[in-house]
Amino acid sequence: MIPLLIAAAVGLLVSIFGTPLAIRFLRRREIGQFIQEDIQGQHGHKQGTPTMGGVVFVTAAVVGWALAHVRVWTPTAGFDFELREFNSGGLLAVLALVGMAAVGLADDWIKYSRKRSLGLSKTAKFGGQLAIAGAFAYGATHAGIVTEISFVRPLGIDLGVFFVAWVLIMLTGAANGVNLADGMDGLAAGTSSLVVASYTVIAFWQFRNPTVYESVDPLELAIISAATFGAILGFLWWNAPPAKIFMGDVGSQGIGGLLAALALLTNTQLLLMVLGAIYVAETVSVILQVASFRLTGKRIFRIAPLHFHFDMGGWPETTVVVRFWILTGIGVALGLGFFYGDFINVADIFE
Repeated sequence: MIPLLIAAAVGLLVSIFGTPLAIRFLRRREIGQFIQEDIQGQHGHKQGTPTMGGVVFVTAAVVGWALAHVRVWTPTAGFDFELREFNSGGLLAVLALVGMAAVGLADDWIKYSRKRSLGLSKTAKFGGQLAIAGAFAYGATHAGIVTEISFVRPLGIDLGVFFVAWVLIMLTGAANGVNLADGMDGLAAGTSSLVVASYTVIAFWQFRNPTVYESVDPLELAIISAATFGAILGFLWWNAPPAKIFMGDVGSQGIGGLLAALALLTNTQLLLMVLGAIYVAETVSVILQVASFRLTGKRIFRIAPLHFHFDMGGWPETTVVVRFWILTGIGVALGLGFFYGDFINVADIFE
């Protein structure tokens, strides 16, 4: 438990004190957000707000995770410096977090350098995500990951060589879902902090019950989850309405990559759709909007993704954000309920 507290505390402190430094740095260099034309009316005042803030909390999360492996005191030996081993599960989760964040950073940088709202080409972004998915799948396979589709545990459907494709779907799906939710002050940060926190609980529970679960280094996963949770909260202090900085694609892509990695390594892949149901809703709203317009010429929503539909309907931005936080909390509670309910049903069998 102590490494989790250290990771969360360090992530929070580095993020909450590092973000204002990033804000001043980005303002001096005029690195700001570009607002798409169809929402200029409601959100045009945000044009130029510093972006790429995700660099701070991704860095803070990695620092928190790393420092949680440093032990300087134990009840038995007193003060005694020791560096705990970095296990494969944590390294794979960090690979997904940092790797996907790097793709997002490239996307953000192109937007800034070319002064437009479009960044990497679809081919370049897909190529970067594919490389990360391949590296993750290779490392996870050697770490002993179960290559079956899972809900709260493996379902017996082994993907075999198609596991790489499944990893890519998970990474891109989660990253795009978080990215679509990153359209209002505090929306993506607030919702993702709840989902990441739920994986701290799930991974730590798996660590405490090793005979019941087949996850990869669950304590490591709990540590990186706790560090990221603290880091996102520190960032949210400055990103809450009215936001002084945005996370950018570097943040949303990084969070999505981490969530996908945690779901894969804890064998809770489909459970992520419950925990992060708000991201599923955001993604589905875009798919339905595009399909409806192409097939019928009519739109289902005033505008997609979903949060802008309510924004255009007259809801104040803070109302939309807080209600989406509440809905995410409900999804997290439901997902954790499924997870614990499964544990109750099977614990006796494994003991």
